[in-house]
Amino acid sequence: MIVKQIYTNNNYRNFNYLIACPITREAAAIDPLASELCLKEAENLDFKITSIINTHEHYDHIAGNSFIIKKTGAKLYAPSNAKNTIKNIDVGLDAGDIIKIGKNLNIEILDTPGHTLSHICLLVRGENDSIFCGDTIFNAGVGNCHNGGDPLKLYETIYGQIIDLDPKTKIFPGHEYLKNNLLFTLHLEPNNIDAKKLLEKAKDEKFSTKYVSTIEKEYLVNAFFRLEKNAIISKLKNLGELKGDTSPKEVFLALRKIRNSW
Repeated sequence: MIVKQIYTNNNYRNFNYLIACPITREAAAIDPLASELCLKEAENLDFKITSIINTHEHYDHIAGNSFIIKKTGAKLYAPSNAKNTIKNIDVGLDAGDIIKIGKNLNIEILDTPGHTLSHICLLVRGENDSIFCGDTIFNAGVGNCHNGGDPLKLYETIYGQIIDLDPKTKIFPGHEYLKNNLLFTLHLEPNNIDAKKLLEKAKDEKFSTKYVSTIEKEYLVNAFFRLEKNAIISKLKNLGELKGDTSPKEVFLALRKIRNSW
């Protein structure tokens, strides 16, 4: 698989992706908001976009669909339960489905509700597995649940599916929020050395817009992957957000609540 990560440099700090079969150069465009930029990058790389895959229904992930379809004739794949919110879906996707691109690029679909209830992640297995996770996980953070989501389902998605992936799985998120997410971790864990070191690098946008994390790296710097750490639990108690029950689920929900207004 060839991966082209495209930083859109907009107010939402979106990442778009082109992933291609190295043999045929056929490619899928993932959440291609910056449609013209995606087409330009595809031309530069000699990719032929044959598919568009939307991870979920939010505008900043689907707005480029129609333009790319018009220019390329690409087939549109999206969550099957988003048919009322994403127009002109050709193929609805459910857990376990496989999208084949070219000769040897196989994309496995995970049903990952939380950020919205119609959300999927795309898993590509190989020497180093990769997950294209939309707004489920970010570098050093997780997605919000403001617009049609559910924090409990997000917890169940991450702790029922994501943490079972190979620790070396590469993470390709839908947005670039690395610096702010690290600051949130350090608000909770001011002595987290790994987060401090990464934050120094993340202050350079050239670094943060190209950084690729892994599951095992997230355990070091992502508060939502560190639910049993005493420093985090103590901070939540001091803030009045956590009382008797300090189970991982309750810690996650408390973190998601304070991150909403932090």
